Amino acid sequence: MRSSNLGRHVFGVAALAFGFITLAWHDYNGSHQLRYIVYAAAAALIFGGAAIQFRRNAKTGAAFLAAAYLVFSLLCVPGIVAAPRIYNSWGNFFEQFSLLTGAAIVYARLSSAGSQETLHRIGRILVGLCAASFTLEQAIYLHATASLVPKWIPPSQMFWAVATTVSFALAAVALLANRMAPLAARLLTVMVVSFGLLVWVPLVISDPHSHTNWSESAETFAIAGAAWILADLLGEYRLNDHRTVMT
Repeated sequence: MRSSNLGRHVFGVAALAFGFITLAWHDYNGSHQLRYIVYAAAAALIFGGAAIQFRRNAKTGAAFLAAAYLVFSLLCVPGIVAAPRIYNSWGNFFEQFSLLTGAAIVYARLSSAGSQETLHRIGRILVGLCAASFTLEQAIYLHATASLVPKWIPPSQMFWAVATTVSFALAAVALLANRMAPLAARLLTVMVVSFGLLVWVPLVISDPHSHTNWSESAETFAIAGAAWILADLLGEYRLNDHRTVMT
């Protein structure tokens, strides 16, 4: 059986889309950076997102995306230092860090250096930490989270805000403790994809002139792609481990 690469493709398409969104608005995720930083970010996202789609160039594309997301993660640090008690800055950092983790997993997966067991453990822990941050962010800003849930989904907006917060927490525990981690990564992927399809895509359709709607939509699918990359990695690792036992 060939290992799945769907996560890598979704991740790359989302990065590519984010690059074009950045060019169109001359802004990365509402951060209002200097023009040369914005254009460099857009170029890295577009090139990396396109290159990562092809096996021959995927390692190079992952390196470009990892470098870009490392810069974006570091740009969140001054906000954390300035106001460490405001979790929004921490949340922004871990959102970018989750994307850095996804790109780094792809790069490491295509490299010969390091063991698969080490990559499996590090990837699982890093994504688990990001899931823990998503839990805290939703819990702290629970009413804001609930307001994003479409009103037509029963039973209530607050119900789904709480349910998804608990789901993030369960995913974090499962990944960090390595208990049913492949299943947790798959369910985490499905949940984040659902956020994109049910929350952000309708908002983009209702207000296509909003940069926030476009950027949040692309970022949501990129985070889903990062979780999917981990799920593919864990699935491949589990399959190889099963083969080893059988032989």
